[in-house]
Amino acid sequence: MTEISETLDPALIDRFAAIVGDKYALRDQQDIAPYLTERRGLWHGATSLVLRPGSVEEVSQIMRLATETGTPIVPQSGNTGLVGAQVPDRSGREIVLSLSRLTRIREIDVLSNTVTVEAGVILQTLQEAADAADRLFPLSLAAQGSCQIGGNLSSNAGGTGVLAYGNARELCLGVEVVLPTGEVFDDLRKLKKDNTGYDLKNLFVGAEGTLGVITAAVLKLFPKPKGREVAFVGLSSPQAALSLFGLAMDRAGAALTAFELIGKRPYDFTLAHAQGVVRPLMEDWPWYALMQISSGRSSEDSRALIEDILSAGLEQEFVGDAVIAASLGQGDAFWNFRELLPEAQKPEGASIKHDISVPIASIPRFIEEAAGAVASVSAGARVVCFGHMGDGNLHYNISRPVDGDDEAFLALYHTMNKAVHNVVRSLSGSISAEHGIGQLKRDELIATAPPMAIDLMRRVKAAFDPAGIMNPGKVI
Repeated sequence: MTEISETLDPALIDRFAAIVGDKYALRDQQDIAPYLTERRGLWHGATSLVLRPGSVEEVSQIMRLATETGTPIVPQSGNTGLVGAQVPDRSGREIVLSLSRLTRIREIDVLSNTVTVEAGVILQTLQEAADAADRLFPLSLAAQGSCQIGGNLSSNAGGTGVLAYGNARELCLGVEVVLPTGEVFDDLRKLKKDNTGYDLKNLFVGAEGTLGVITAAVLKLFPKPKGREVAFVGLSSPQAALSLFGLAMDRAGAALTAFELIGKRPYDFTLAHAQGVVRPLMEDWPWYALMQISSGRSSEDSRALIEDILSAGLEQEFVGDAVIAASLGQGDAFWNFRELLPEAQKPEGASIKHDISVPIASIPRFIEEAAGAVASVSAGARVVCFGHMGDGNLHYNISRPVDGDDEAFLALYHTMNKAVHNVVRSLSGSISAEHGIGQLKRDELIATAPPMAIDLMRRVKAAFDPAGIMNPGKVI
């Protein structure tokens, strides 16, 4: 159980609790514990109170009282973030604000292809609601069974659909946000065109709860594809994968809706440790690609497209082997294999994660140079590389040496990050492609971003949160 080094004044706790009612004001440390640790166990916080408001008005009252009393607030959605943005510090003075009770899907508008949804709605629930309305909500993440829309927006989540549909920011048309003062910014508009001044919603999307609390949003929906074909491809190198991607883009255009790159090591880890998976290809390859073609016209159209692309790749000899899913079920199995890659790494011991992006054409060079950087830090470390090649985002994870010590390897975390991120920056890439900054990358962002960028971010933070109560210590 987490020790609280400092507790909030009991009278103040009572004032906050009165807003939501005792049932939704968690004070017992056993009830609070799940809100204090992120899923990888890198951060452990402390608090005297978790508030679970059931309405925007309750969120507003909480924030007004927080500003009045100078009480720091840490917004939290599904607690699936990987950079520690949703975890309070160890002081015990910060209150966790859980949005998990804001679960209404307020409206699905089929004609405008929009959905208005509250922040606590689970991503998979939204996907299923869209599907029931014969529409597609394309944001897709491994954590979609537990992550929530508010967190997806606050972290500007990416996932496997970014190539065709964009990340969370591009899927968002409008937001409802409670400001630190308790004022409610209602910008729940469905407009695809709106040039009336600054685009304020984009200040909150990706801000990781440092400027306000997102309580609802208007999101884009899309017509469901009438045909979907998924292929698992064996490749000799990242350069071969890049050649296949270029070919697929040329021939399929917008119908290419996903292109994932998978190294042999994460592929092997998944076969060894994941339950119920089937080997997609009979032979082993140094690299693999998972490619999806979607058609708005027919299944025959998508089938013809993917067969044409793979046949051309085989003829040009950068495709080694390929299998096209024989059914929707097998296609889902291929995607399930991809989604299990992160979990399958855990049994191999401690790991150091990198969520990076580089220009797509630079991916082979990054992989080659980063391997040398990793070896210079830990000669026996094992590179576990996979990710969204179609948008330049790789999850470049490093597992400890086979017989290595977890604690000793994790002691290399910052040294390894620096080595890999130096390669990223040399290629004009980003050290945070879709997971955010949070606590994990805050100091590195401040140290390496252009000084003017940091200054502007601090000005924005000061304008929206002059009391410094919104998720302090995160991002900047």
